[in-house]
Amino acid sequence: MLDYTYENSLQGPVAGLDEAGRGPLAGPVTAAAVILDPADVPAGLDDSKRLSPKRRACLAAEIENHAAAWAVAHACPGQIARLNVIGASFAAMGRAVAELATRPRLLLVDGPPQHLHQHSLNVPARFIVGGDGRIASIAAAGILAKVYRDRLMVRLDELYPGYGFAANKGYGTQALEALRRLGPCPAHRWSWRAVQQTALFG
Repeated sequence: MLDYTYENSLQGPVAGLDEAGRGPLAGPVTAAAVILDPADVPAGLDDSKRLSPKRRACLAAEIENHAAAWAVAHACPGQIARLNVIGASFAAMGRAVAELATRPRLLLVDGPPQHLHQHSLNVPARFIVGGDGRIASIAAAGILAKVYRDRLMVRLDELYPGYGFAANKGYGTQALEALRRLGPCPAHRWSWRAVQQTALFG
């Protein structure tokens, strides 16, 4: 279980940043920024990948209700095509930070340093590899990003039935098989080679 020890060693307010959805064939990349309340940190925060969907949803509700500030932003497939997926991830992170009700003094970002894209955040940042499993604020952001992206993929499944987006979230063999069977839809990342090859050759 993660606590607020690391953040307490810094001068706040500090926001955790993380994203979900860099790898799939379809849907957005989603970023979240979270400033936790030091006096009311949800119990059980962890890397979102180690949590069940039910537990993620419960923690997301706790974060929304108890965090000092939080925000979520998406980058669509078109923006991914223009900026590449890392650039789009940082654009979404920057929008999430800008939408926070409280401006943070420092950002804690999951992953290795990305000096080329750091300017998109407009706030000084510290990058932490594996931060979503080590730092409470980053874990909280990762949970919100994952939950909100999953919800959006469920809506895309209703708009574009047959691709199984509600279940596969755009990842894996089932997503690729559906793409090959039905061809790309507007939710797919048309700039990605696998999607382009399917559009050309089926």
